[in-house]
Amino acid sequence: MPTVVVMDVSLSMTRPVSVEGSEEYQRKHLAIHGLTMLFEHMATNYKLEFTALVVFSSLWELMVPFTRDYNTLQEALSNMDDYDKTCLEAALLGVCNIVQQEWGAAIPCQVVLVTDGCLGIGRGSLRHSLTTHNQRSESNRFPLPFPFPSKLYVMCMANLEELQSSDSLDCLERLIDLNNGEGQIFTIDGPLCLKNVQSMFGKLIDLAYTPFHAVLKCGHLTSDVQVFPRPEPFIIDEEIDPIPKAINTDLEIVGFIDIADISSPPVLSRHLVLPIALNKEGDELGPGITDDTEDENSANQIAGKIPNFCVLLHGSLKVEGMVAIVQLGPEWYGMLYSQADSKKKSNLMMSLFEPGPEPLPWLGKMAQLGPISDAKENPYGEDDNKSPFPLQPKNKRSYAQNVTVWIKPSGLQTDVQKILRNARKLPEKTQTFYKELNRLRKAALAFGFLDLLKGVADMLERECTLLPDTAHPDAAFQLTHAAQQLKVASTGTSEYTAYDHNITPLQTDFSGSSAERM
Repeated sequence: MPTVVVMDVSLSMTRPVSVEGSEEYQRKHLAIHGLTMLFEHMATNYKLEFTALVVFSSLWELMVPFTRDYNTLQEALSNMDDYDKTCLEAALLGVCNIVQQEWGAAIPCQVVLVTDGCLGIGRGSLRHSLTTHNQRSESNRFPLPFPFPSKLYVMCMANLEELQSSDSLDCLERLIDLNNGEGQIFTIDGPLCLKNVQSMFGKLIDLAYTPFHAVLKCGHLTSDVQVFPRPEPFIIDEEIDPIPKAINTDLEIVGFIDIADISSPPVLSRHLVLPIALNKEGDELGPGITDDTEDENSANQIAGKIPNFCVLLHGSLKVEGMVAIVQLGPEWYGMLYSQADSKKKSNLMMSLFEPGPEPLPWLGKMAQLGPISDAKENPYGEDDNKSPFPLQPKNKRSYAQNVTVWIKPSGLQTDVQKILRNARKLPEKTQTFYKELNRLRKAALAFGFLDLLKGVADMLERECTLLPDTAHPDAAFQLTHAAQQLKVASTGTSEYTAYDHNITPLQTDFSGSSAERM
Protein backbone atom coordinates (compact mmCIF):
# COMPACT_ATOMS: atom_id res chain seq x y z
CA MET A 1 0.00 0.00 0.00
CA PRO A 2 1.26 3.55 -0.68
CA THR A 3 3.09 5.51 2.01
CA VAL A 4 3.09 9.26 2.69
CA VAL A 5 5.94 10.54 4.86
CA VAL A 6 4.96 13.84 6.52
CA MET A 7 8.02 15.68 7.87
CA ASP A 8 7.81 18.55 10.37
CA VAL A 9 10.17 21.38 9.31
CA SER A 10 9.04 23.98 11.84
CA LEU A 11 11.51 25.94 13.99
CA SER A 12 11.03 23.60 16.96
CA MET A 13 12.69 20.82 14.95
CA THR A 14 15.93 22.88 14.90
CA ARG A 15 16.37 22.61 18.67
CA PRO A 16 19.85 21.27 19.46
CA VAL A 17 20.38 17.83 20.90
CA SER A 18 23.30 16.96 23.17
CA VAL A 19 25.01 14.03 21.48
CA GLU A 20 28.39 12.59 22.40
CA GLY A 21 31.08 13.98 20.12
CA SER A 22 31.98 17.33 18.69
CA GLU A 23 29.30 17.46 15.97
CA GLU A 24 26.13 19.41 16.76
CA TYR A 25 22.81 17.70 16.08
CA GLN A 26 19.30 19.06 15.78
CA ARG A 27 16.07 17.08 16.13
CA LYS A 28 15.66 17.51 12.40
CA HIS A 29 18.96 15.67 11.86
CA LEU A 30 17.76 12.80 14.01
CA ALA A 31 14.54 12.62 11.95
CA ILE A 32 16.50 12.64 8.67
CA HIS A 33 18.73 9.86 10.00
CA GLY A 34 15.70 7.74 10.87
CA LEU A 35 13.96 8.37 7.54
CA THR A 36 17.16 7.53 5.65
CA MET A 37 17.22 4.19 7.46
CA LEU A 38 13.54 3.61 6.54
CA PHE A 39 14.09 4.48 2.85
CA GLU A 40 17.16 2.22 2.63
CA HIS A 41 15.16 -0.66 4.08
CA MET A 42 12.28 -0.08 1.66
CA ALA A 43 14.66 0.20 -1.32
CA THR A 44 16.04 -3.25 -0.46
CA ASN A 45 13.05 -5.17 0.90
CA TYR A 46 9.97 -3.14 -0.07
CA LYS A 47 10.98 -1.67 -3.42
CA LEU A 48 7.48 -1.98 -4.97
CA GLU A 49 6.08 0.47 -2.42
CA PHE A 50 5.07 3.90 -3.73
CA THR A 51 6.20 6.63 -1.33
CA ALA A 52 5.66 10.41 -1.25
CA LEU A 53 7.38 13.04 0.90
CA VAL A 54 5.49 16.03 2.34
CA VAL A 55 7.01 18.77 4.52
CA PHE A 56 4.99 21.18 6.64
CA SER A 57 5.12 24.05 9.10
CA SER A 58 2.29 26.61 8.90
CA LEU A 59 1.90 25.51 5.25
CA TRP A 60 2.60 22.21 3.53
CA GLU A 61 4.52 21.29 0.39
CA LEU A 62 4.79 18.11 -1.66
CA MET A 63 8.56 17.64 -1.94
CA VAL A 64 8.48 14.30 -3.82
CA PRO A 65 5.31 12.86 -5.42
CA PHE A 66 4.60 9.13 -5.23
CA THR A 67 7.65 7.29 -6.54
CA ARG A 68 9.66 4.08 -6.22
CA ASP A 69 12.94 5.96 -6.65
CA TYR A 70 14.28 6.03 -3.09
CA ASN A 71 17.42 7.88 -4.15
CA THR A 72 15.21 10.87 -5.00
CA LEU A 73 13.55 10.64 -1.60
CA GLN A 74 16.89 10.56 0.22
CA GLU A 75 18.19 13.52 -1.78
CA ALA A 76 15.07 15.51 -0.87
CA LEU A 77 15.79 14.93 2.84
CA SER A 78 19.03 16.89 2.54
CA ASN A 79 17.33 19.79 0.71
CA MET A 80 14.71 20.68 3.32
CA ASP A 81 14.64 24.23 4.69
CA ASP A 82 13.47 25.44 8.07
CA TYR A 83 10.20 27.37 8.30
CA ASP A 84 7.90 28.85 10.94
CA LYS A 85 5.36 27.42 13.41
CA THR A 86 3.70 24.00 13.40
CA CYS A 87 0.24 23.62 11.86
CA LEU A 88 -0.52 19.93 11.75
CA GLU A 89 -4.12 20.25 10.51
CA ALA A 90 -2.97 21.86 7.25
CA ALA A 91 -0.51 18.99 6.68
CA LEU A 92 -3.18 16.33 7.26
CA LEU A 93 -5.49 18.15 4.87
CA GLY A 94 -2.70 18.14 2.30
CA VAL A 95 -2.25 14.39 2.76
CA CYS A 96 -5.98 13.90 2.05
CA ASN A 97 -5.72 15.83 -1.21
CA ILE A 98 -2.53 14.10 -2.38
CA VAL A 99 -3.75 10.55 -1.73
CA GLN A 100 -7.23 11.09 -3.21
CA GLN A 101 -5.83 12.69 -6.37
CA GLU A 102 -3.39 9.83 -6.91
CA TRP A 103 -5.20 6.76 -5.55
CA GLY A 104 -8.84 7.69 -4.87
CA ALA A 105 -10.69 6.77 -1.71
CA ALA A 106 -10.52 2.96 -1.84
CA ILE A 107 -6.77 2.20 -1.74
CA PRO A 108 -5.33 1.74 1.79
CA CYS A 109 -2.49 4.12 2.61
CA GLN A 110 0.05 4.43 5.43
CA VAL A 111 0.89 7.89 6.77
CA VAL A 112 4.17 8.32 8.67
CA LEU A 113 4.16 11.61 10.60
CA VAL A 114 7.61 12.70 11.84
CA THR A 115 7.48 15.50 14.42
CA ASP A 116 9.00 16.56 17.74
CA GLY A 117 5.71 16.62 19.64
CA CYS A 118 5.34 20.42 19.70
CA LEU A 119 1.72 21.21 18.91
CA GLY A 120 2.16 24.78 17.68
CA ILE A 121 0.71 27.95 19.15
CA GLY A 122 -2.48 29.93 18.62
CA ARG A 123 -4.90 29.41 15.77
CA GLY A 124 -3.95 26.44 13.61
CA SER A 125 -2.19 24.56 16.40
CA LEU A 126 -3.21 20.98 17.10
CA ARG A 127 -4.53 21.98 20.52
CA HIS A 128 -6.80 24.61 18.93
CA SER A 129 -7.92 22.18 16.18
CA LEU A 130 -8.94 19.51 18.70
CA THR A 131 -10.71 22.04 20.93
CA THR A 132 -12.90 23.23 18.03
CA HIS A 133 -13.36 19.75 16.53
CA ASN A 134 -17.02 19.35 17.55
CA GLN A 135 -17.98 22.90 16.61
CA ARG A 136 -17.22 22.66 12.89
CA SER A 137 -19.48 22.49 9.88
CA GLU A 138 -19.27 19.70 7.32
CA SER A 139 -17.46 21.95 4.86
CA ASN A 140 -14.77 22.75 7.45
CA ARG A 141 -14.38 19.32 9.05
CA PHE A 142 -11.14 18.07 10.59
CA PRO A 143 -9.14 15.88 8.14
CA LEU A 144 -9.33 12.84 10.43
CA PRO A 145 -10.54 10.23 9.94
CA PHE A 146 -8.99 10.13 6.50
CA PRO A 147 -11.52 9.53 3.70
CA PHE A 148 -9.51 6.46 2.63
CA PRO A 149 -8.47 3.33 4.60
CA SER A 150 -5.32 4.32 6.44
CA LYS A 151 -2.94 3.82 9.33
CA LEU A 152 -1.30 6.81 11.00
CA TYR A 153 2.14 6.27 12.54
CA VAL A 154 3.50 9.19 14.62
CA MET A 155 7.29 9.19 15.00
CA CYS A 156 8.18 11.58 17.86
CA MET A 157 11.67 13.04 18.07
CA ALA A 158 11.23 13.15 21.83
CA ASN A 159 11.17 10.66 24.69
CA LEU A 160 8.11 9.70 26.67
CA GLU A 161 9.03 11.83 29.73
CA GLU A 162 9.26 14.99 27.60
CA LEU A 163 5.85 14.39 26.00
CA GLN A 164 4.19 13.57 29.34
CA SER A 165 5.42 16.83 30.85
CA SER A 166 2.85 18.60 28.63
CA ASP A 167 -0.40 17.53 27.02
CA SER A 168 1.35 16.66 23.72
CA LEU A 169 1.01 12.91 24.18
CA ASP A 170 -2.73 13.18 24.92
CA CYS A 171 -3.28 15.27 21.78
CA LEU A 172 -1.31 12.84 19.61
CA GLU A 173 -3.26 9.90 21.04
CA ARG A 174 -6.44 11.80 20.20
CA LEU A 175 -5.26 11.88 16.55
CA ILE A 176 -5.02 8.09 16.53
CA ASP A 177 -8.49 7.83 18.08
CA LEU A 178 -9.94 10.18 15.45
CA ASN A 179 -8.46 7.90 12.76
CA ASN A 180 -10.69 5.07 14.09
CA GLY A 181 -7.83 3.80 16.26
CA GLU A 182 -5.78 2.84 13.20
CA GLY A 183 -2.17 3.70 13.95
CA GLN A 184 0.42 4.00 16.70
CA ILE A 185 2.68 6.52 18.43
CA PHE A 186 6.42 5.80 18.62
CA THR A 187 8.71 7.62 21.05
CA ILE A 188 12.46 7.47 21.64
CA ASP A 189 13.47 5.19 24.50
CA GLY A 190 16.06 6.95 26.63
CA PRO A 191 18.15 9.98 25.63
CA LEU A 192 17.94 11.52 22.17
CA CYS A 193 20.72 9.94 20.10
CA LEU A 194 21.21 8.28 16.72
CA LYS A 195 21.18 4.77 18.17
CA ASN A 196 17.82 5.23 19.92
CA VAL A 197 16.32 6.85 16.80
CA GLN A 198 17.39 3.79 14.79
CA SER A 199 15.74 1.58 17.39
CA MET A 200 12.48 3.56 17.12
CA PHE A 201 12.36 3.37 13.32
CA GLY A 202 13.28 -0.31 13.55
CA LYS A 203 10.07 -0.88 15.52
CA LEU A 204 8.09 0.84 12.73
CA ILE A 205 9.79 -1.34 10.11
CA ASP A 206 9.00 -4.52 12.08
CA LEU A 207 5.37 -3.47 12.41
CA ALA A 208 4.54 -2.13 8.95
CA TYR A 209 7.36 -2.73 6.46
CA THR A 210 8.55 -6.27 7.02
CA PRO A 211 8.19 -8.27 3.78
CA PHE A 212 5.85 -11.25 4.01
CA HIS A 213 7.76 -14.39 3.03
CA ALA A 214 5.92 -17.66 2.54
CA VAL A 215 6.40 -21.12 1.06
CA LEU A 216 4.14 -22.04 -1.86
CA LYS A 217 3.46 -25.78 -1.96
CA CYS A 218 1.84 -28.10 -4.46
CA GLY A 219 2.42 -31.74 -3.64
CA HIS A 220 6.20 -32.26 -3.57
CA LEU A 221 6.89 -28.98 -5.39
CA THR A 222 7.74 -25.91 -3.29
CA SER A 223 8.89 -22.37 -3.88
CA ASP A 224 9.90 -19.53 -1.55
CA VAL A 225 7.83 -16.46 -2.40
CA GLN A 226 7.20 -12.91 -1.23
CA VAL A 227 3.61 -11.70 -1.06
CA PHE A 228 3.27 -7.97 -1.75
CA PRO A 229 1.71 -5.94 -0.30
CA ARG A 230 1.82 -7.65 3.06
CA PRO A 231 -1.58 -9.29 3.79
CA GLU A 232 -3.37 -7.63 6.68
CA PRO A 233 -5.10 -9.69 9.40
CA PHE A 234 -8.84 -10.01 8.78
CA ILE A 235 -11.41 -9.60 11.54
CA ILE A 236 -14.75 -11.39 11.16
CA ASP A 237 -17.53 -9.02 12.26
CA GLU A 238 -20.05 -11.77 13.02
CA GLU A 239 -17.99 -13.28 15.83
CA ILE A 240 -18.90 -12.36 19.41
CA ASP A 241 -15.25 -11.98 20.36
CA PRO A 242 -13.59 -11.06 17.06
CA ILE A 243 -10.04 -12.33 16.67
CA PRO A 244 -7.80 -11.17 13.81
CA LYS A 245 -7.10 -14.01 11.39
CA ALA A 246 -3.72 -13.98 9.65
CA ILE A 247 -2.76 -16.15 6.69
CA ASN A 248 -0.26 -18.96 7.13
CA THR A 249 3.31 -18.77 5.88
CA ASP A 250 2.70 -22.16 4.23
CA LEU A 251 0.43 -21.62 1.22
CA GLU A 252 -0.76 -25.01 -0.01
CA ILE A 253 -2.42 -25.42 -3.40
CA VAL A 254 -5.39 -27.78 -2.99
CA GLY A 255 -6.67 -27.84 -6.59
CA PHE A 256 -7.16 -26.16 -9.93
CA ILE A 257 -10.31 -24.85 -11.59
CA ASP A 258 -11.24 -23.23 -14.90
CA ILE A 259 -11.34 -19.43 -15.01
CA ALA A 260 -14.87 -19.63 -16.49
CA ASP A 261 -16.08 -21.54 -13.41
CA ILE A 262 -14.68 -19.10 -10.88
CA SER A 263 -15.33 -15.98 -13.01
CA SER A 264 -14.61 -12.74 -11.11
CA PRO A 265 -15.42 -13.50 -7.46
CA PRO A 266 -15.57 -11.03 -4.54
CA VAL A 267 -12.20 -10.82 -2.77
CA LEU A 268 -10.77 -9.06 0.28
CA SER A 269 -7.47 -8.02 -1.30
CA ARG A 270 -5.10 -8.75 -4.19
CA HIS A 271 -1.38 -9.36 -3.90
CA LEU A 272 1.64 -9.96 -6.11
CA VAL A 273 3.40 -13.30 -5.63
CA LEU A 274 7.12 -12.88 -6.32
CA PRO A 275 9.57 -15.82 -6.34
CA ILE A 276 12.59 -15.56 -4.04
CA ALA A 277 15.59 -17.09 -5.77
CA LEU A 278 18.01 -19.11 -3.62
CA ASN A 279 21.53 -20.13 -4.54
CA LYS A 280 23.00 -23.55 -3.81
CA GLU A 281 24.05 -22.48 -0.30
CA GLY A 282 20.47 -21.41 0.47
CA ASP A 283 21.17 -17.67 0.57
CA GLU A 284 18.60 -15.32 -0.90
CA LEU A 285 19.36 -13.71 -4.25
CA GLY A 286 16.11 -11.74 -4.63
CA PRO A 287 13.73 -10.00 -4.81
CA GLY A 288 15.90 -7.37 -3.11
CA ILE A 289 18.17 -5.00 -5.04
CA THR A 290 21.91 -4.49 -4.70
CA ASP A 291 23.97 -1.34 -4.81
CA ASP A 292 26.36 -2.55 -7.48
CA THR A 293 24.85 -2.93 -10.95
CA GLU A 294 27.27 -5.69 -11.95
CA ASP A 295 26.49 -7.70 -8.81
CA GLU A 296 22.77 -7.25 -9.49
CA ASN A 297 23.07 -8.48 -13.08
CA SER A 298 25.17 -11.47 -12.08
CA ALA A 299 22.69 -12.35 -9.32
CA ASN A 300 19.80 -12.15 -11.78
CA GLN A 301 21.65 -14.38 -14.25
CA ILE A 302 22.29 -16.98 -11.55
CA ALA A 303 18.65 -16.83 -10.42
CA GLY A 304 17.46 -17.25 -14.02
CA LYS A 305 19.31 -20.56 -14.37
CA ILE A 306 17.75 -22.13 -11.25
CA PRO A 307 14.41 -23.93 -11.82
CA ASN A 308 11.60 -22.36 -9.83
CA PHE A 309 8.15 -23.84 -9.20
CA CYS A 310 6.60 -20.37 -8.99
CA VAL A 311 7.64 -19.65 -12.59
CA LEU A 312 6.31 -23.05 -13.73
CA LEU A 313 2.97 -22.43 -11.99
CA HIS A 314 2.60 -18.95 -13.49
CA GLY A 315 3.24 -20.18 -17.03
CA SER A 316 0.90 -23.16 -16.62
CA LEU A 317 -2.01 -21.10 -15.31
CA LYS A 318 -1.53 -18.57 -18.12
CA VAL A 319 -1.46 -21.20 -20.90
CA GLU A 320 -4.22 -23.46 -19.55
CA GLY A 321 -6.59 -20.64 -18.56
CA MET A 322 -7.03 -21.92 -15.01
CA VAL A 323 -6.67 -20.68 -11.44
CA ALA A 324 -5.16 -22.49 -8.46
CA ILE A 325 -7.15 -22.70 -5.22
CA VAL A 326 -4.77 -22.12 -2.30
CA GLN A 327 -5.47 -22.73 1.39
CA LEU A 328 -4.49 -19.75 3.54
CA GLY A 329 -5.50 -21.20 6.89
CA PRO A 330 -8.28 -23.21 8.57
CA GLU A 331 -11.41 -22.69 6.43
CA TRP A 332 -9.76 -19.82 4.57
CA TYR A 333 -9.00 -19.96 0.85
CA GLY A 334 -7.73 -17.79 -1.96
CA MET A 335 -6.82 -18.16 -5.61
CA LEU A 336 -3.63 -17.84 -7.67
CA TYR A 337 -3.93 -16.64 -11.26
CA SER A 338 -2.03 -14.89 -14.03
CA GLN A 339 -2.91 -11.25 -14.62
CA ALA A 340 -1.58 -9.40 -17.67
CA ASP A 341 -0.34 -5.82 -17.30
CA SER A 342 0.25 -5.55 -21.03
CA LYS A 343 0.55 -7.80 -24.08
CA LYS A 344 4.06 -8.88 -23.10
CA LYS A 345 4.05 -8.68 -19.29
CA SER A 346 1.99 -10.65 -16.78
CA ASN A 347 2.26 -11.34 -13.06
CA LEU A 348 1.30 -14.14 -10.70
CA MET A 349 -1.40 -12.73 -8.42
CA MET A 350 -3.13 -14.01 -5.29
CA SER A 351 -6.61 -12.91 -4.24
CA LEU A 352 -7.96 -13.63 -0.76
CA PHE A 353 -11.54 -14.82 -0.31
CA GLU A 354 -13.53 -14.12 2.83
CA PRO A 355 -12.83 -16.69 5.56
CA GLY A 356 -15.34 -19.51 5.70
CA PRO A 357 -16.02 -22.98 4.30
CA GLU A 358 -18.14 -21.61 1.41
CA PRO A 359 -16.67 -18.27 0.22
CA LEU A 360 -18.14 -18.64 -3.30
CA PRO A 361 -21.75 -19.90 -3.16
CA TRP A 362 -21.81 -21.28 -6.72
CA LEU A 363 -18.88 -23.61 -5.96
CA GLY A 364 -20.36 -25.03 -2.76
CA LYS A 365 -18.11 -26.01 0.15
CA MET A 366 -14.44 -25.94 -0.79
CA ALA A 367 -13.67 -29.07 1.24
CA GLN A 368 -16.19 -31.09 -0.83
CA LEU A 369 -14.64 -30.26 -4.22
CA GLY A 370 -12.74 -33.13 -5.79
CA PRO A 371 -10.90 -34.15 -8.95
CA ILE A 372 -12.75 -34.90 -12.20
CA SER A 373 -11.45 -38.47 -12.09
CA ASP A 374 -13.65 -39.22 -9.07
CA ALA A 375 -16.85 -38.47 -11.06
CA LYS A 376 -18.71 -41.25 -12.88
CA GLU A 377 -18.77 -39.15 -16.03
CA ASN A 378 -16.95 -36.01 -17.09
CA PRO A 379 -18.95 -33.12 -15.53
CA TYR A 380 -17.67 -30.82 -18.29
CA GLY A 381 -19.03 -33.06 -21.06
CA GLU A 382 -17.18 -34.95 -23.74
CA ASP A 383 -16.69 -31.81 -25.82
CA ASP A 384 -16.01 -29.58 -22.81
CA ASN A 385 -19.19 -27.64 -23.61
CA LYS A 386 -20.83 -27.42 -20.16
CA SER A 387 -19.98 -26.64 -16.55
CA PRO A 388 -20.94 -28.46 -13.34
CA PHE A 389 -21.25 -25.18 -11.48
CA PRO A 390 -24.33 -22.90 -11.67
CA LEU A 391 -22.13 -19.91 -12.39
CA GLN A 392 -23.96 -18.27 -15.32
CA PRO A 393 -27.73 -17.78 -14.83
CA LYS A 394 -30.01 -18.60 -17.75
CA ASN A 395 -31.61 -15.17 -17.86
CA LYS A 396 -29.44 -12.28 -18.95
CA ARG A 397 -28.81 -9.79 -16.17
CA SER A 398 -29.76 -6.22 -16.94
CA TYR A 399 -26.43 -4.86 -15.74
CA ALA A 400 -24.57 -7.29 -18.01
CA GLN A 401 -26.04 -5.83 -21.19
CA ASN A 402 -24.26 -3.28 -23.31
CA VAL A 403 -25.54 0.19 -22.48
CA THR A 404 -24.89 3.57 -24.02
CA VAL A 405 -22.66 5.74 -21.86
CA TRP A 406 -22.17 9.47 -22.54
CA ILE A 407 -20.03 10.49 -19.57
CA LYS A 408 -17.67 12.42 -21.84
CA PRO A 409 -18.56 14.51 -24.91
CA SER A 410 -16.34 12.27 -27.04
CA GLY A 411 -18.68 9.31 -26.48
CA LEU A 412 -21.71 11.18 -27.80
CA GLN A 413 -19.70 12.59 -30.70
CA THR A 414 -18.55 9.10 -31.69
CA ASP A 415 -22.12 7.76 -31.76
CA VAL A 416 -23.37 10.66 -33.91
CA GLN A 417 -20.44 10.33 -36.32
CA LYS A 418 -21.15 6.61 -36.68
CA ILE A 419 -24.72 7.38 -37.79
CA LEU A 420 -23.52 9.99 -40.30
CA ARG A 421 -20.91 7.59 -41.75
CA ASN A 422 -23.56 4.94 -42.34
CA ALA A 423 -25.94 7.58 -43.78
CA ARG A 424 -23.42 8.41 -46.50
CA LYS A 425 -23.25 4.73 -47.50
CA LEU A 426 -26.98 4.17 -47.96
CA PRO A 427 -28.61 1.95 -49.12
CA GLU A 428 -25.81 -0.62 -48.60
CA LYS A 429 -25.61 0.20 -44.86
CA THR A 430 -29.37 0.48 -44.28
CA GLN A 431 -29.55 -2.13 -41.52
CA THR A 432 -26.51 -0.78 -39.67
CA PHE A 433 -27.77 2.79 -40.06
CA TYR A 434 -31.13 2.03 -38.42
CA LYS A 435 -29.51 -0.11 -35.72
CA GLU A 436 -27.25 2.76 -34.61
CA LEU A 437 -30.10 5.26 -35.01
CA ASN A 438 -32.41 3.26 -32.72
CA ARG A 439 -29.62 2.84 -30.15
CA LEU A 440 -29.08 6.59 -29.99
CA ARG A 441 -32.85 7.23 -29.94
CA LYS A 442 -33.42 4.95 -26.94
CA ALA A 443 -30.52 6.45 -25.02
CA ALA A 444 -31.75 10.00 -25.70
CA LEU A 445 -35.27 9.11 -24.52
CA ALA A 446 -33.90 7.40 -21.40
CA PHE A 447 -31.82 10.45 -20.51
CA GLY A 448 -34.58 12.91 -21.47
CA PHE A 449 -32.20 14.36 -24.06
CA LEU A 450 -34.93 15.31 -26.59
CA ASP A 451 -32.92 18.18 -28.07
CA LEU A 452 -30.39 15.61 -29.28
CA LEU A 453 -33.06 13.91 -31.40
CA LYS A 454 -33.98 17.20 -33.07
CA GLY A 455 -30.30 18.00 -33.66
CA VAL A 456 -29.59 14.63 -35.29
CA ALA A 457 -32.75 15.02 -37.41
CA ASP A 458 -31.43 18.37 -38.70
CA MET A 459 -28.09 16.70 -39.50
CA LEU A 460 -29.81 13.96 -41.51
CA GLU A 461 -31.82 16.53 -43.48
CA ARG A 462 -28.61 18.39 -44.23
CA GLU A 463 -26.96 15.15 -45.39
CA CYS A 464 -29.94 14.62 -47.68
CA THR A 465 -29.36 18.00 -49.37
CA LEU A 466 -25.66 17.23 -49.79
CA LEU A 467 -26.18 13.92 -51.59
CA PRO A 468 -24.33 13.81 -54.94
CA ASP A 469 -26.17 13.32 -58.23
CA THR A 470 -24.74 9.81 -58.45
CA ALA A 471 -26.30 8.76 -55.10
CA HIS A 472 -28.89 6.00 -55.03
CA PRO A 473 -32.49 7.38 -54.96
CA ASP A 474 -33.34 5.26 -51.93
CA ALA A 475 -30.77 7.16 -49.83
CA ALA A 476 -32.76 10.41 -49.93
CA PHE A 477 -36.00 8.61 -48.98
CA GLN A 478 -34.39 6.82 -46.02
CA LEU A 479 -32.70 9.97 -44.69
CA THR A 480 -35.93 12.00 -44.93
CA HIS A 481 -37.91 9.19 -43.25
CA ALA A 482 -35.39 8.85 -40.39
CA ALA A 483 -35.31 12.62 -39.82
CA GLN A 484 -39.11 12.80 -39.64
CA GLN A 485 -39.26 9.93 -37.12
CA LEU A 486 -36.65 11.61 -34.88
CA LYS A 487 -38.52 14.92 -34.99
CA VAL A 488 -41.74 13.16 -33.97
CA ALA A 489 -39.92 11.49 -31.08
CA SER A 490 -38.38 14.80 -29.98
CA THR A 491 -41.83 16.29 -29.33
CA GLY A 492 -42.52 13.75 -26.58
CA THR A 493 -46.27 13.67 -27.31
CA SER A 494 -46.69 11.10 -30.09
CA GLU A 495 -47.18 7.36 -29.87
CA TYR A 496 -43.89 7.06 -31.73
CA THR A 497 -42.04 8.40 -28.69
CA ALA A 498 -42.38 5.09 -26.80
CA TYR A 499 -39.06 3.72 -25.60
CA ASP A 500 -39.65 0.25 -27.08
CA HIS A 501 -40.64 1.63 -30.49
CA ASN A 502 -38.03 1.06 -33.21
CA ILE A 503 -37.66 3.11 -36.37
CA THR A 504 -37.86 0.66 -39.28
CA PRO A 505 -36.52 1.24 -42.81
CA LEU A 506 -38.96 2.89 -45.23
CA GLN A 507 -40.23 0.38 -47.77
CA THR A 508 -39.80 1.86 -51.23
CA ASP A 509 -39.76 0.46 -54.75
CA PHE A 510 -36.01 0.98 -54.75
CA SER A 511 -35.44 -0.84 -51.47
CA GLY A 512 -37.79 -3.67 -52.50
CA SER A 513 -36.07 -4.24 -55.84
CA SER A 514 -32.63 -4.11 -54.25
CA ALA A 515 -33.74 -6.70 -51.65
CA GLU A 516 -34.99 -8.96 -54.45
CA ARG A 517 -31.67 -8.67 -56.28
CA MET A 518 -29.85 -9.58 -53.08
